[in-house]
Amino acid sequence: MTDSPGVTVEAIEEARRAMAGSVRVTPLWPSLTAGDLAGFPVFFKCEQMQLTGSFKIRGATNFVRRLGPGETGLVAASAGNHAQGVALAGSRRGLDVTVVMPAAAPLAKITAARGYGARVVLHGASLEEARQEAMAIATREGRLYVPPFDDDAVIAGQGTIGLELLEQCPEVSEVIVPAGGGGLLAGIAVAVKARRPDVRVVGVQAEAMDGICRSFEAHRPLTVHPERTIADGVAVAGPSSRTFALIEQHVDEMVSVGEEAIAHAIVLLIERSKMIVEGAGALGMAALQAGAYRPRGTAVVVLSGGNIDINLVGSIVRRGLVDAGRYQQLAVEVSDSPGELGLVATTIASAGGNIVEVEHNRESPGMPIGVAVLELLLECNGPAHFEQVIQALRERGLRGVPGSLARLATEDARRRHEH
Repeated sequence: MTDSPGVTVEAIEEARRAMAGSVRVTPLWPSLTAGDLAGFPVFFKCEQMQLTGSFKIRGATNFVRRLGPGETGLVAASAGNHAQGVALAGSRRGLDVTVVMPAAAPLAKITAARGYGARVVLHGASLEEARQEAMAIATREGRLYVPPFDDDAVIAGQGTIGLELLEQCPEVSEVIVPAGGGGLLAGIAVAVKARRPDVRVVGVQAEAMDGICRSFEAHRPLTVHPERTIADGVAVAGPSSRTFALIEQHVDEMVSVGEEAIAHAIVLLIERSKMIVEGAGALGMAALQAGAYRPRGTAVVVLSGGNIDINLVGSIVRRGLVDAGRYQQLAVEVSDSPGELGLVATTIASAGGNIVEVEHNRESPGMPIGVAVLELLLECNGPAHFEQVIQALRERGLRGVPGSLARLATEDARRRHEH
């Protein structure tokens, strides 16, 4: 396959000049935490700080600026970020914009698209179903369909990130980029390889939707069935012929990461870097943290977006803490007498643990008289620290049962009472 003729470094440079002032030059941020994981210096390209909260405004702006005077209405299909980019870019030109989003799209992205002036249509269970409805609307209403990635102008707009990061980090030797349909990855790869062919470009996908990874291995465009993923921004079936051709020519490697790794990365970025990054935007960090990819030198990780539904942040953080072993469930069998709860709390605190939730269970069927079970959710520094807490409880004559809480403790207490 050959390059799409319109996606060249010259086209990307022209897009950058034309869009100056319309999009932000996002900061490049050093990360000691990511550097420790990688073994080399790591910098974040912070596209979550871009207008609309993601890189998508770049491609949308470049697409819209090239339209002729006769266009009056646009339609796009998106999980949310492309919708916001098209909504803002279109409103700046005075165009009427409709965006179609899957019915389960994050509320934050739906609200934001409406806030930028777009009419939002919720349709289907997947991005592909939303795309089909958007195409139908384009036909019925005479609107111009704005592709999320399968367009030269869109890809060139996303590629401006590559030019920026090369200037901001001259010592870079690797660039790690999230990928869904491949527009961002293709654009950055074209820009980077044209200016610095020695720099490796690596794409990262969610395992649940790894169409580009499979295409890269098979040397031809492939698609996968829709699956749920917390990286909703890259929940795309696969690359287009256009993006795949560019990726195959300019990208050095593709890797994928699982849902747990993505959740861990979101938590780590919040806790250590103080950055709110959505699942798709955290893919590069997830690859480093999970060991799915190890850089060979100074790396730039593109954090592609930060439009995470605030209602999901708590559950994702909690899941990440549980998966990392920092939230642990524990049942402690105690005597049903005054002071026992205080003894448990003091013992856990002395071992450096923190009780997040507690439930006092003394009435479960079959529980011996005079025995109670404390069901606890503990915060600790990981599995090893949790074992230290368990040992401290044992040393005080208390019995802790990790895993399924009251049921295990109650059954064990009943068995010992019966004997």
